[in-house]
Amino acid sequence: MTISELRKTLLAQLGSTQKLPSRSASDPAIFSHWDLPDQGSATVRFLPDGNPDNPFFWVERAMIRLPFNGVRGQSESKPLVIYVPCMEMWNETCPILAEVRAWLKDPQLEEMGRKYWKRRSYLFHGFVRQSDLSEPEKPANPIRRFVVSPQLFNLIRAGLLNPNIDELPTDYVKGLDFKIVKTHLNGFADYNKSDWIYKQSALNEKRKQALTSIKIPNIDRHLPNKPSQQEQKLIREMFEASIDGETYNPEKWGEFYKPRGF
Repeated sequence: MTISELRKTLLAQLGSTQKLPSRSASDPAIFSHWDLPDQGSATVRFLPDGNPDNPFFWVERAMIRLPFNGVRGQSESKPLVIYVPCMEMWNETCPILAEVRAWLKDPQLEEMGRKYWKRRSYLFHGFVRQSDLSEPEKPANPIRRFVVSPQLFNLIRAGLLNPNIDELPTDYVKGLDFKIVKTHLNGFADYNKSDWIYKQSALNEKRKQALTSIKIPNIDRHLPNKPSQQEQKLIREMFEASIDGETYNPEKWGEFYKPRGF
């Protein structure tokens, strides 16, 4: 695929989706850019997806956040959150979002609707070329995974639509690096100063050699599995329990969906 073809596909996707309105770094392959110090930066080089059917070098992940008032049977448990897959990831109707969309049109329910709206993130992989992040232990595999927020993704996408880019940024010889810059705005992490480095650069021999010995994986293998019919019923049940302010029931749902670290 060329940069022109990618740009055309990206513009077509934007035209069909623009009306639509937490991360875990327990896997050492994930580069936790959110842990960068204030004013810190990291320069990364994205790699193509191993899946030839993916026109992009990323995949979108959509999860729904279900808050619960603790765990059933544990009097001292604190409020917790369960993340469940949104069926729109598989181009199917999500029954939860179908209900939540109606809430967003009601001023009295709008706040609750936003709480249960899907959380988008974007998965990339590639090399970390420079970083201000202190990592006590780095994985043996130099290909890292990046879990990117919508704010950062919009900056990545905006650069791809820049007509001055002549080659795919993932090209091993004529590609571009992306610089992640972390600052703070109103008490929250902000990445608005992040941007592409508009200067072509080749991967060094060490990284080229790594790519000859390591098969580039499909990024979508890191997406959650599509829920079965039984799991979809459980998700609906958990959604209703969450709305009613109930506690999380590990006996009923723990085999399928549980909080991190549970």
